[in-house]
Amino acid sequence: MHLAYPAVLSVLLFCTGLYGVLARRNAILVLMSVELMLNAVNLNLVAFDVWLSRAARDALHSGQALTLFTIAIAAAEIGIGLAIVLAVYRARGTSDIDKLRDTAETRPGPGDDGTEPAAPAMAEKTEAAA
Repeated sequence: MHLAYPAVLSVLLFCTGLYGVLARRNAILVLMSVELMLNAVNLNLVAFDVWLSRAARDALHSGQALTLFTIAIAAAEIGIGLAIVLAVYRARGTSDIDKLRDTAETRPGPGDDGTEPAAPAMAEKTEAAA
């Protein structure tokens, strides 16, 4: 088998994942697109490992070992990513990336315009009541 077939498939998978990262608004779909890009890289690693082992008679298979490490790291990454997405969804009620641009909590304060209420006025009211 030629090296061009898995390389072209890998490029198509990577481009599909890149489009998903750039065009999607849902955080879970963006994570799935990142995983698709990682799988394209894994396919390239295995294809080049097989190609180089045939050419150089190398029995080490370092590309396949690196692919196993990449799969393990990707599994940990998706676990942490989904936990973050679920926490954000519970806190904000949406997983839309455009609505999550501001990372600060947006709760209206006492003065809705960002100013603090006058503390001495409150102290004067409590002294007058006493």
